[in-house]
Amino acid sequence: MTQGSGWTASLARRWEEPAGYRQVLAMAVPLVLSTGSWSIQHFVDRMFLCWYSPDAMAASLPAGLFCFTLICFFMGTASYANTFVAQYHGSGQPRRVGPAVWQSIYFAIAAGLILPLAISPARAVFAFAGHAPAIQDLEFRYFRILILGSFFTVYTAGVSSFFTGLGRNWPVMWVNIGITVVNLTLDYALIFGHWGMPEMGIEGAAWATVVANGLGSLAFTVAAFSPANERRFATRSGWRFDRGLFARLMRYGAPSGAQFVLDILAFTVFIFLVGRIGTLELAASNVAFQINTLAFMPMIGFGIACSTLVGQRLGENRPDLAARATWSAFHLTFGYMATVAAAYVVAPSIFIDPFAAKADPEAFEATRRLATTMLYFVAAYSLLDTMNIVFSSALKGAGDTRFVMFYSLGLSWTLFVTPTYFLCTVLGGGIYAAWGVMTLYINVMGLGFLVRFLGGKWRSMRVVEIPAPGIVPPSLPEAPTAEVDL
Repeated sequence: MTQGSGWTASLARRWEEPAGYRQVLAMAVPLVLSTGSWSIQHFVDRMFLCWYSPDAMAASLPAGLFCFTLICFFMGTASYANTFVAQYHGSGQPRRVGPAVWQSIYFAIAAGLILPLAISPARAVFAFAGHAPAIQDLEFRYFRILILGSFFTVYTAGVSSFFTGLGRNWPVMWVNIGITVVNLTLDYALIFGHWGMPEMGIEGAAWATVVANGLGSLAFTVAAFSPANERRFATRSGWRFDRGLFARLMRYGAPSGAQFVLDILAFTVFIFLVGRIGTLELAASNVAFQINTLAFMPMIGFGIACSTLVGQRLGENRPDLAARATWSAFHLTFGYMATVAAAYVVAPSIFIDPFAAKADPEAFEATRRLATTMLYFVAAYSLLDTMNIVFSSALKGAGDTRFVMFYSLGLSWTLFVTPTYFLCTVLGGGIYAAWGVMTLYINVMGLGFLVRFLGGKWRSMRVVEIPAPGIVPPSLPEAPTAEVDL
């Protein structure tokens, strides 16, 4: 057999076998399209703001990141219901799925009451960043509206976990595409004042996001609590607060949410530090990050699929298939990201030109040149970022959330935030020094998650009760259980 035919046969086997490429793609494609719609939503939103006003564009990313930093702990914790649903489904306990989702709903309600309290100190935060006064005002106005609508974001993260944990990802895709269509339609109307709507600028972009997320929450609610889902998964009758189940969601989900917030907080601080270097550097970094979002968010879809498959296979007590699914997801994600990274280097203008479409050509030229260089940095770190996404998702799908949290905490502040602060603020380093530090940080992060995954401790972890074999059918709530701890 020739080497070429050997590779072909190997790929064919990997395509067809359990937890191979075909199964991963079947799980991931609707999630990739779903998260890709988020990318389009954020890209076009920022593009409209760039057309409307350079100041609005400059203010949108710091304010949006600050808001998301506050939300993402709650969002990451609520969405960890995905792992509970996946492991309950894999272990043959469908009537525990509904109660698990309800615990995330109660958590989302608490988040909706807590998060608006951040409005009062927000102005001081933006003032501390040292941005121009006009930018600070726009940042606050944008932030205030987004944080008031934060409940919908957290609630959607929890309820949509019902579908992702079961591997029913097409409804998630269609709802998220609907959210994107509504958001962008309202963006165009409210930012510029079209179709009889008031011209609201950056505030119009914020209101478009909140309204679209609210409608998405309603759609997920109707779908998840249908009579068919109630009969099989107790999505209605499982509404009661379950202290033990809620505590386990907090035990495993809170570290996942904390890791989420640590990552976003580190990047938020980075953006604020870049803003202290200069408005041009901030605007160019915003453009580069928004372009990268188009490529990065589909990788999140592969991460969710990987986490779900790991959870389901561990629920079946098949860690071998969980490992195979993880490697299949990594191969596919790496191939995708390598293609995108090459495009960043070879043809950066394809990605940058949309931002220049209605901007002043002379005013945008300096931003274009700097953003082009930023894309070279993005290409350098995006390949190992696939390790970050896939292997951390696999660890979280098993329940290894405390390692993910502590590792992220250690690296984000020792290898990213602190060096960036000293280089940019104390030593007066420029934008290239800041982006160089970020590139190193992302690469080391990805390698660390790979090493932890190869260590194999995750194979014995579970977040759900394991039914005692041969006594009572596991779908019955009174079944004796034995919990596997970390």
